[in-house]
Amino acid sequence: MEEMKVETVNSAEKVNSSFLEEVSKKSGENLSLCYQCLKCTAGCPTAPNMDIRPNNIIRMIQMGMKKEVLGSGAIWFCVYCQTCGTRCPNEIHIGVLMDALREMAMEEGIPAKEKNIHLFHEAFIQSVRRGGRAHEVTMLMDYMLRSRDLMKGSLLPGVKLFLKGKFPLLPSFIKGRDEIKRIFERCTKEKS
Repeated sequence: MEEMKVETVNSAEKVNSSFLEEVSKKSGENLSLCYQCLKCTAGCPTAPNMDIRPNNIIRMIQMGMKKEVLGSGAIWFCVYCQTCGTRCPNEIHIGVLMDALREMAMEEGIPAKEKNIHLFHEAFIQSVRRGGRAHEVTMLMDYMLRSRDLMKGSLLPGVKLFLKGKFPLLPSFIKGRDEIKRIFERCTKEKS
């Protein structure tokens, strides 16, 4: 009976470490350094809306809870503001981590809990791919066409921002667009 318990623990450790290793490799973040100080969660502007807080996401990854992590709504709520990475004493950038987790969820066909959020994510990525930075007007048009979500509650504030010049009608492009194109091509090849 004792041997059976040891084997179960050992196989569980393999599952745990394989998910941790997979996520660490994909994100480039050393999640083993996290000692749950909670600074990431305390500073996160979207944490109150998450089903799982940022520090708990890391702990769940350490514990090998792949299905729960990739199926959570939290990975889609991160806005990549970098507050977490700035506050982290071990320089773990959860924005990078969350982006890797979103990609893993999409690769595994795990749908986002939030309606159309994956379409918004894809529209954002396409906007960056085209011009090297997000252009809100074309990004939102792309999103609305894909999702058929007219974002009626955001229309009036959006028009006000546009009239104040906060949303330029035409996108501006960065100088290194060829480099951005090569980065996206390299990432696409690595996925294949």
